Amino acid sequence: MALTVAVQMDPIQSIRIAGDTTFGLMLEAQRRGHTLYTYTPDRLSLQGRRVTAHAAPVTVQDVEGAHATLRPPERIDLAEVDVVLMRQDPPFDMAYVTATHMLEKIASRTLVVNDPAEVRNAPEKLFVLDFPDLMPPTLISRDRAEIEAFRAEHGTIAMKPLHGHGGAAVFRVSEEDPNFGSMFDLFAATFREQWVVQRFLEKITEGDKRIILVEGEPMGAINRVPAKGDIRSNMVRGGAAGASDLTEREREICAMIGPELRRRGLILVGIDVIDGHLTEINVTSPTGVRTIKRLGGPDLAGPIWDAIETRLAARRLVA
Repeated sequence: MALTVAVQMDPIQSIRIAGDTTFGLMLEAQRRGHTLYTYTPDRLSLQGRRVTAHAAPVTVQDVEGAHATLRPPERIDLAEVDVVLMRQDPPFDMAYVTATHMLEKIASRTLVVNDPAEVRNAPEKLFVLDFPDLMPPTLISRDRAEIEAFRAEHGTIAMKPLHGHGGAAVFRVSEEDPNFGSMFDLFAATFREQWVVQRFLEKITEGDKRIILVEGEPMGAINRVPAKGDIRSNMVRGGAAGASDLTEREREICAMIGPELRRRGLILVGIDVIDGHLTEINVTSPTGVRTIKRLGGPDLAGPIWDAIETRLAARRLVA
Protein backbone atom coordinates (compact mmCIF):
# COMPACT_ATOMS: atom_id res chain seq x y z
CA MET A 1 0.00 0.00 0.00
CA ALA A 2 1.28 3.48 -0.85
CA LEU A 3 1.15 5.69 2.23
CA THR A 4 1.60 9.35 3.04
CA VAL A 5 4.17 9.69 5.82
CA ALA A 6 4.98 12.85 7.77
CA VAL A 7 8.27 12.77 9.70
CA GLN A 8 8.58 15.04 12.73
CA MET A 9 12.31 15.37 13.24
CA ASP A 10 15.27 17.68 13.71
CA PRO A 11 16.28 19.65 10.59
CA ILE A 12 17.00 17.03 7.94
CA GLN A 13 19.75 19.13 6.36
CA SER A 14 21.90 18.86 9.51
CA ILE A 15 21.64 15.15 10.29
CA ARG A 16 24.57 12.75 9.88
CA ILE A 17 23.02 10.08 7.73
CA ALA A 18 25.58 7.33 8.40
CA GLY A 19 24.14 6.69 11.84
CA ASP A 20 20.71 8.29 11.64
CA THR A 21 17.89 5.81 12.20
CA THR A 22 15.23 8.29 11.04
CA PHE A 23 16.99 8.64 7.70
CA GLY A 24 17.14 4.86 7.34
CA LEU A 25 13.38 4.68 7.93
CA MET A 26 12.82 7.39 5.32
CA LEU A 27 14.92 5.55 2.74
CA GLU A 28 12.90 2.38 3.26
CA ALA A 29 9.59 4.26 3.14
CA GLN A 30 10.58 5.83 -0.16
CA ARG A 31 11.70 2.46 -1.53
CA ARG A 32 8.19 1.14 -0.78
CA GLY A 33 6.60 3.95 -2.74
CA HIS A 34 5.42 6.00 0.23
CA THR A 35 5.18 9.80 -0.07
CA LEU A 36 7.35 11.64 2.46
CA TYR A 37 6.98 14.99 4.21
CA THR A 38 9.30 16.38 6.85
CA TYR A 39 8.83 19.10 9.43
CA THR A 40 10.39 20.25 12.69
CA PRO A 41 8.33 20.36 15.91
CA ASP A 42 8.16 24.17 15.87
CA ARG A 43 6.04 23.94 12.68
CA LEU A 44 3.35 21.97 14.51
CA SER A 45 0.07 23.80 15.31
CA LEU A 46 -3.19 22.97 17.07
CA GLN A 47 -6.45 24.82 16.52
CA GLY A 48 -9.49 23.25 18.12
CA ARG A 49 -8.97 19.55 17.38
CA ARG A 50 -7.16 20.18 14.10
CA VAL A 51 -3.42 19.50 14.11
CA THR A 52 -1.45 20.91 11.20
CA ALA A 53 2.17 21.24 10.22
CA HIS A 54 4.06 23.24 7.64
CA ALA A 55 5.81 20.26 6.11
CA ALA A 56 8.10 20.01 3.10
CA PRO A 57 7.71 17.21 0.56
CA VAL A 58 11.06 15.45 0.48
CA THR A 59 12.96 12.82 -1.46
CA VAL A 60 16.03 11.15 0.01
CA GLN A 61 19.13 9.40 -1.23
CA ASP A 62 21.97 7.71 0.62
CA VAL A 63 24.56 10.35 -0.31
CA GLU A 64 26.12 12.37 2.50
CA GLY A 65 25.65 16.09 1.92
CA ALA A 66 23.12 15.56 -0.85
CA HIS A 67 20.82 13.29 1.09
CA ALA A 68 17.58 15.31 0.95
CA THR A 69 15.78 17.29 -1.73
CA LEU A 70 13.10 19.52 -0.23
CA ARG A 71 10.26 21.25 -2.02
CA PRO A 72 8.43 24.29 -0.64
CA PRO A 73 6.53 23.56 2.60
CA GLU A 74 2.81 22.91 2.52
CA ARG A 75 0.31 23.29 5.33
CA ILE A 76 -0.96 19.75 5.86
CA ASP A 77 -3.64 18.36 8.17
CA LEU A 78 -1.93 15.53 10.05
CA ALA A 79 -5.23 13.72 10.50
CA GLU A 80 -5.24 13.20 6.73
CA VAL A 81 -1.84 11.50 6.46
CA ASP A 82 -1.43 7.78 7.11
CA VAL A 83 1.60 7.76 9.41
CA VAL A 84 3.44 10.31 11.54
CA LEU A 85 6.92 9.32 12.68
CA MET A 86 7.67 11.23 15.88
CA ARG A 87 11.44 11.20 15.64
CA GLN A 88 12.86 14.43 17.02
CA ASP A 89 15.74 13.86 19.43
CA PRO A 90 15.45 14.57 23.15
CA PRO A 91 15.77 16.42 25.54
CA PHE A 92 12.51 15.14 26.91
CA ASP A 93 11.34 18.55 28.10
CA MET A 94 8.03 20.42 28.13
CA ALA A 95 8.36 21.12 24.40
CA TYR A 96 8.58 17.37 23.82
CA VAL A 97 5.65 16.70 26.16
CA THR A 98 3.58 19.38 24.40
CA ALA A 99 4.22 17.71 21.04
CA THR A 100 2.94 14.39 22.43
CA HIS A 101 -0.27 16.09 23.58
CA MET A 102 -0.80 17.63 20.15
CA LEU A 103 -0.16 14.42 18.24
CA GLU A 104 -2.39 12.51 20.63
CA LYS A 105 -5.31 14.52 19.16
CA ILE A 106 -4.89 12.70 15.82
CA ALA A 107 -3.80 9.29 17.08
CA SER A 108 -7.23 7.73 16.58
CA ARG A 109 -7.11 8.59 12.85
CA THR A 110 -3.39 8.68 12.02
CA LEU A 111 -0.91 6.05 13.18
CA VAL A 112 1.72 7.91 15.22
CA VAL A 113 4.96 5.98 15.82
CA ASN A 114 5.63 5.62 18.65
CA ASP A 115 2.23 6.17 20.29
CA PRO A 116 2.46 9.74 21.64
CA ALA A 117 0.59 9.14 24.90
CA GLU A 118 2.79 6.15 25.69
CA VAL A 119 5.95 8.08 24.79
CA ARG A 120 4.86 10.77 27.23
CA ASN A 121 4.09 8.18 29.93
CA ALA A 122 7.31 6.21 29.46
CA PRO A 123 10.33 8.47 30.01
CA GLU A 124 13.33 6.23 29.34
CA LYS A 125 14.84 6.34 32.81
CA LEU A 126 11.49 6.00 34.62
CA PHE A 127 9.67 3.43 32.48
CA VAL A 128 12.56 1.03 33.03
CA LEU A 129 11.74 1.04 36.77
CA ASP A 130 8.66 -1.04 35.97
CA PHE A 131 11.15 -3.91 35.71
CA PRO A 132 13.27 -3.56 38.89
CA ASP A 133 14.32 -7.22 38.91
CA LEU A 134 16.11 -6.67 35.59
CA MET A 135 18.00 -3.57 36.73
CA PRO A 136 20.97 -2.72 38.93
CA PRO A 137 19.97 -1.08 42.24
CA THR A 138 18.56 2.32 41.30
CA LEU A 139 17.35 5.38 43.19
CA ILE A 140 15.41 8.32 41.72
CA SER A 141 15.94 11.23 44.10
CA ARG A 142 17.42 14.67 44.72
CA ASP A 143 17.40 14.24 48.49
CA ARG A 144 21.00 14.31 49.71
CA ALA A 145 20.38 12.05 52.70
CA GLU A 146 18.79 9.40 50.48
CA ILE A 147 21.61 9.57 47.97
CA GLU A 148 24.29 9.34 50.67
CA ALA A 149 22.55 6.34 52.23
CA PHE A 150 22.34 4.67 48.81
CA ARG A 151 26.04 5.34 48.20
CA ALA A 152 26.93 3.93 51.62
CA GLU A 153 25.00 0.75 50.80
CA HIS A 154 26.20 0.22 47.23
CA GLY A 155 29.62 1.87 47.08
CA THR A 156 30.54 3.46 43.77
CA ILE A 157 27.54 4.95 42.00
CA ALA A 158 26.64 6.57 38.70
CA MET A 159 24.73 9.86 38.80
CA LYS A 160 22.92 11.27 35.77
CA PRO A 161 20.04 13.63 35.00
CA LEU A 162 16.63 11.97 34.83
CA HIS A 163 15.80 13.43 31.42
CA GLY A 164 19.31 13.63 30.01
CA HIS A 165 20.39 12.08 26.73
CA GLY A 166 23.46 11.21 24.74
CA GLY A 167 25.59 10.53 27.82
CA ALA A 168 25.59 14.17 28.92
CA ALA A 169 26.32 14.80 32.63
CA VAL A 170 26.91 11.16 33.57
CA PHE A 171 29.31 10.87 36.52
CA ARG A 172 31.00 8.06 38.41
CA VAL A 173 31.15 8.77 42.14
CA SER A 174 33.04 6.50 44.51
CA GLU A 175 31.97 5.92 48.11
CA GLU A 176 34.73 8.20 49.40
CA ASP A 177 34.81 10.66 46.50
CA PRO A 178 35.55 14.14 47.95
CA ASN A 179 33.87 15.73 44.92
CA PHE A 180 30.44 14.39 45.87
CA GLY A 181 29.38 17.55 47.70
CA SER A 182 30.32 19.77 44.79
CA MET A 183 28.64 17.44 42.34
CA PHE A 184 25.47 17.43 44.44
CA ASP A 185 25.45 21.23 44.43
CA LEU A 186 25.99 21.31 40.66
CA PHE A 187 23.11 18.91 40.01
CA ALA A 188 20.85 20.78 42.44
CA ALA A 189 21.53 24.08 40.68
CA THR A 190 21.17 22.63 37.16
CA PHE A 191 18.28 20.15 37.28
CA ARG A 192 14.90 20.80 38.90
CA GLU A 193 13.68 17.20 38.70
CA GLN A 194 15.03 14.17 40.57
CA TRP A 195 18.18 12.43 39.33
CA VAL A 196 19.08 8.84 38.56
CA VAL A 197 21.46 7.31 41.08
CA GLN A 198 22.55 3.78 40.25
CA ARG A 199 25.05 1.23 41.49
CA PHE A 200 28.01 1.65 39.15
CA LEU A 201 28.50 -1.31 36.83
CA GLU A 202 32.23 -1.87 36.54
CA LYS A 203 31.87 -3.94 33.37
CA ILE A 204 30.79 -0.86 31.44
CA THR A 205 34.36 -0.98 30.14
CA GLU A 206 33.33 -4.14 28.23
CA GLY A 207 30.41 -2.38 26.61
CA ASP A 208 26.86 -1.09 26.81
CA LYS A 209 24.69 -3.13 24.46
CA ARG A 210 21.96 -1.40 22.45
CA ILE A 211 19.26 -3.87 21.44
CA ILE A 212 16.59 -2.88 18.93
CA LEU A 213 13.14 -4.37 19.50
CA VAL A 214 10.36 -4.21 16.91
CA GLU A 215 6.89 -4.96 18.28
CA GLY A 216 8.59 -6.29 21.40
CA GLU A 217 10.87 -8.72 19.55
CA PRO A 218 14.68 -8.33 19.53
CA MET A 219 15.88 -7.79 15.97
CA GLY A 220 19.53 -6.73 16.26
CA ALA A 221 22.17 -5.33 18.57
CA ILE A 222 25.44 -3.45 18.77
CA ASN A 223 27.90 -3.29 21.65
CA ARG A 224 29.18 0.21 22.41
CA VAL A 225 32.50 0.41 24.26
CA PRO A 226 33.57 3.64 25.97
CA ALA A 227 36.65 5.48 24.82
CA LYS A 228 39.72 5.12 27.02
CA GLY A 229 39.38 7.26 30.12
CA ASP A 230 35.60 7.66 29.80
CA ILE A 231 32.63 5.77 31.25
CA ARG A 232 30.15 6.85 28.56
CA SER A 233 29.60 4.44 25.71
CA ASN A 234 27.45 6.76 23.58
CA MET A 235 28.94 7.09 20.11
CA VAL A 236 28.48 10.87 20.24
CA ARG A 237 30.86 10.75 23.24
CA GLY A 238 33.52 8.72 21.46
CA GLY A 239 32.22 5.21 22.12
CA ALA A 240 33.10 2.55 19.55
CA ALA A 241 30.38 0.23 18.23
CA GLY A 242 30.87 -3.39 17.30
CA ALA A 243 28.58 -6.12 16.01
CA SER A 244 27.09 -8.28 18.73
CA ASP A 245 24.82 -11.25 19.28
CA LEU A 246 22.46 -11.56 22.22
CA THR A 247 23.29 -13.56 25.32
CA GLU A 248 20.74 -15.84 26.95
CA ARG A 249 20.26 -13.24 29.70
CA GLU A 250 19.61 -10.50 27.16
CA ARG A 251 17.00 -12.65 25.43
CA GLU A 252 15.33 -13.20 28.81
CA ILE A 253 15.20 -9.43 29.34
CA CYS A 254 13.61 -8.91 25.92
CA ALA A 255 11.06 -11.67 26.55
CA MET A 256 10.05 -10.09 29.86
CA ILE A 257 9.54 -6.54 28.55
CA GLY A 258 8.28 -7.37 25.06
CA PRO A 259 4.59 -7.88 25.89
CA GLU A 260 4.38 -4.52 27.67
CA LEU A 261 6.02 -2.73 24.73
CA ARG A 262 3.45 -4.22 22.36
CA ARG A 263 0.57 -3.36 24.68
CA ARG A 264 1.68 0.27 24.78
CA GLY A 265 2.01 0.58 21.01
CA LEU A 266 5.77 1.11 21.21
CA ILE A 267 6.72 -0.31 17.83
CA LEU A 268 10.39 0.76 17.76
CA VAL A 269 12.33 0.59 21.02
CA GLY A 270 16.02 0.56 21.89
CA ILE A 271 17.07 -0.90 25.24
CA ASP A 272 20.45 -0.60 26.91
CA VAL A 273 21.98 -3.53 28.77
CA ILE A 274 25.23 -3.53 30.73
CA ASP A 275 26.59 -6.81 32.11
CA GLY A 276 23.16 -8.42 32.01
CA HIS A 277 21.41 -5.45 33.66
CA LEU A 278 18.70 -3.43 31.92
CA THR A 279 19.50 0.28 32.36
CA GLU A 280 17.23 2.17 29.92
CA ILE A 281 14.23 1.65 27.65
CA ASN A 282 14.48 4.25 24.87
CA VAL A 283 11.14 5.09 23.24
CA THR A 284 11.45 8.71 22.09
CA SER A 285 13.87 8.47 19.16
CA PRO A 286 15.87 5.24 19.54
CA THR A 287 18.94 4.87 17.36
CA GLY A 288 21.10 1.99 16.19
CA VAL A 289 19.34 0.77 13.04
CA ARG A 290 21.84 2.23 10.56
CA THR A 291 24.83 1.19 12.68
CA ILE A 292 23.62 -2.41 12.91
CA LYS A 293 23.38 -2.53 9.11
CA ARG A 294 26.78 -0.85 8.65
CA LEU A 295 28.41 -3.48 10.88
CA GLY A 296 27.06 -6.34 8.80
CA GLY A 297 23.75 -6.97 10.53
CA PRO A 298 20.26 -6.86 9.04
CA ASP A 299 18.61 -3.72 7.73
CA LEU A 300 15.94 -3.33 10.39
CA ALA A 301 14.15 -0.53 8.53
CA GLY A 302 12.33 -3.27 6.60
CA PRO A 303 10.89 -5.10 9.64
CA ILE A 304 10.00 -1.77 11.23
CA TRP A 305 7.97 -0.74 8.19
CA ASP A 306 6.43 -4.21 8.04
CA ALA A 307 5.25 -3.68 11.63
CA ILE A 308 3.92 -0.19 10.88
CA GLU A 309 2.02 -1.38 7.82
CA THR A 310 0.60 -4.37 9.71
CA ARG A 311 -0.65 -2.11 12.51
CA LEU A 312 -2.15 0.29 10.01
CA ALA A 313 -3.93 -2.51 8.13
CA ALA A 314 -5.35 -3.89 11.39
CA ARG A 315 -6.68 -0.45 12.36
CA ARG A 316 -8.38 -0.07 8.99
CA LEU A 317 -10.07 -3.46 9.32
CA VAL A 318 -11.57 -2.42 12.65
CA ALA A 319 -12.66 0.93 11.23
